[in-house]
Amino acid sequence: MAEDRQQIARPFPRMTVGVMGSSGGNIPAEVSRKVYALGREIGRRRYVLITGACPGLPHEAVKGAKSLGGIVVGVSPALNFEEHVTKFESPVRGYDALIYTGSGLMGREIENIRSCDVVVFAGGRSGTLGEFAIAYDEGKIIGILESTGGITEHLNTIVSFVNKDTGAILVSDPDPAGLLDRMEQLYQSRLLPKYESLMANRNPDGILPS
Repeated sequence: MAEDRQQIARPFPRMTVGVMGSSGGNIPAEVSRKVYALGREIGRRRYVLITGACPGLPHEAVKGAKSLGGIVVGVSPALNFEEHVTKFESPVRGYDALIYTGSGLMGREIENIRSCDVVVFAGGRSGTLGEFAIAYDEGKIIGILESTGGITEHLNTIVSFVNKDTGAILVSDPDPAGLLDRMEQLYQSRLLPKYESLMANRNPDGILPS
């Protein structure tokens, strides 16, 4: 496939898309369907989906991505598989890999956000707000999936209160495909040239220490 040839020519990972949002509470069915559609679109485009390996809206994205054979990575708060299942009662279906941080629900958020090239927010409560604060402070490309409720509806207002230029870029759209179009354009114009420059004179297979 043309995309596979492009991957060989461009020797670094595929674009990674984080999906952060409500992991519990009252989630309307129409919001779940919208995030599922977001996941399907991520899978269709062959991006890598990254979530906090939790239930709720992030897992709807996982199910959507896997319905089209997408690649999914979960950043777990747990120390191991047993703790992931028994202590956190978190999902395992649909993940190609689970990264065990052992850092707890709040502690794993840094690894979660830093592993993403771009991050989409949908719905959300206090945990999602913490993830947004990290993404914003670290200058991420941030997508707001509109009409999903929760703190997502207030992120632009929160940014205006923060009054701090971190380099983060926020884009909003109620349509999952439209939102990903805009985020992909930003990835290609902002991050991809940097990645290509970094790899211009470097061995993509790394160098063994002497």
